Amino acid sequence: MTRRSFQLWSAVHSWTSLICTAFLLMLCVTGLPLIFHHEIDAALSPDTWRPADPGGPLLSYDAVLDAALANRPGEVPLYMSFDVDRPVVNVTTGPAPDAPQSQMHFASFDRTSGNLVPPPEADGGVMDVVLRLHTDMFLGLPGMLFLGAMGALFIAALVSGVVLYAPFMQKHAFGMVRTHKSRRLKWLDLHNLLGIATMAWVFVVGLTGVVNTLEAPINAAWKAQAFDDLTGGYGDAAVTGDLASLDAAISAALDAAPGMTLQFVAFPGGSFSTNRHFFVFLHGSAPLTREIITPVLIDARTGELVGLRDMPWYAKGLSLSRPLHFGDYGGLPLKILWAILTLFTIVVLGSGLYLWIARRRTGRGRNHNRVVTRLDRTAAE
Repeated sequence: MTRRSFQLWSAVHSWTSLICTAFLLMLCVTGLPLIFHHEIDAALSPDTWRPADPGGPLLSYDAVLDAALANRPGEVPLYMSFDVDRPVVNVTTGPAPDAPQSQMHFASFDRTSGNLVPPPEADGGVMDVVLRLHTDMFLGLPGMLFLGAMGALFIAALVSGVVLYAPFMQKHAFGMVRTHKSRRLKWLDLHNLLGIATMAWVFVVGLTGVVNTLEAPINAAWKAQAFDDLTGGYGDAAVTGDLASLDAAISAALDAAPGMTLQFVAFPGGSFSTNRHFFVFLHGSAPLTREIITPVLIDARTGELVGLRDMPWYAKGLSLSRPLHFGDYGGLPLKILWAILTLFTIVVLGSGLYLWIARRRTGRGRNHNRVVTRLDRTAAE
């Protein structure tokens, strides 16, 4: 590597790191508890609810829907979702299919009895605050895109760091830490060692973090594509008469996508469906594929399959980036590993900031000595 190339890569590494370090430290500090989000939530707000008939037969989805409508006379169903680890069905109703969010009513029902499930004692909590700070700094889409830009700078810092590290290590043994040298050199060696040892993991987490900040535009593009592709040619004609059996519609969707499980149902007339169809959303059953979603269009009058579409590659990339980013697809051991690597990353970021400050101070000291020397020479003359 020529001297000019070294200076260029050094400038890229220094300035990209310097610009994004404060935000990356914030993301690491907030990301650390988010790795254990479910465990912390369970400890702070333990779920004391139990089904009325554990292990007993489950009510049909039609029966649960009837219970939800009986609980809200005069309203129509808008959405239905399903808890992963409890026999609970969540039903959203409203005065009309196109009701605004402010007029929607959300209620949960025990699928073993049809009884209402009490809502959580506290809505939100400290972990929701940490999550908002981590994802968008309470700024919405602009905050997400800004953090995405910081993530892109971080990736540039990683690449430039590897480029600088390669020629440096040609003269030294891997893992060298010069403990007998100055504090600055010891921290430089530790910074380099931890940085290169965690490089692959940090690159994956940084890249998936950047992808996650593009969630809103990616989902909007996918939704528009899937809707246009599946519903084109049906017009706005609403379904007449009674709706088909919800159980029949769900069964048709599951039969069309073997190996997937039920996630969400949108009823006719809402923003996630058409005026004459159920939209049944299915997702993968494995922890890593749980975010892979397949929308299935079902005729709301007959309960027959109309069509389904797999997620496009860019939406699949977003879905896979979520579990990879937080390490929540391999159980507690993987979460602990993610936490340890996050702590290493905090040390790398903090040591990088220290090295920059120390170098600035050293540079000022050298400049001061040069000025004093010149003044002494001038006085002597």
